Amino acid sequence: MNSRIYISEVDAKRIKALVDLAPRVDARERGYLAKLEEELNRAKIVPHAKLPEDVISVNSEVELEDLEDNSILRYILVFPEEADAAEGKISIIAPLGTGMLGYRTGDIFEWETPGGKMRLKVLKVTHRTPAPLGGII
Repeated sequence: MNSRIYISEVDAKRIKALVDLAPRVDARERGYLAKLEEELNRAKIVPHAKLPEDVISVNSEVELEDLEDNSILRYILVFPEEADAAEGKISIIAPLGTGMLGYRTGDIFEWETPGGKMRLKVLKVTHRTPAPLGGII
């Protein structure tokens, strides 16, 4: 399992702004933001233009393999205001959204979700148009 994750400077700034909201949200969401902050603190922050193309970042389309049952999961990682389960858009503050952030194609990671611990392999990462820089959340 790879423990090194990468986050672009642009995403890191917006994530930091989300984390700074922790005192103003409910306890469950505060816990999710604390996990996101842990990931931010352990990440290698790189300029957006230097982020490797196979790294999961905000606005990436991601294909994961659940190594417990070999099912394939597909998501688009987004900021909370864009989350939409029906469209496969998972928020960066959702447990699995936080868990996948910064990993690369081929990486295997484990993450605790409300349904239990998941062990996942990153199969494919496709970058979409970068998220707008306007609003923070």
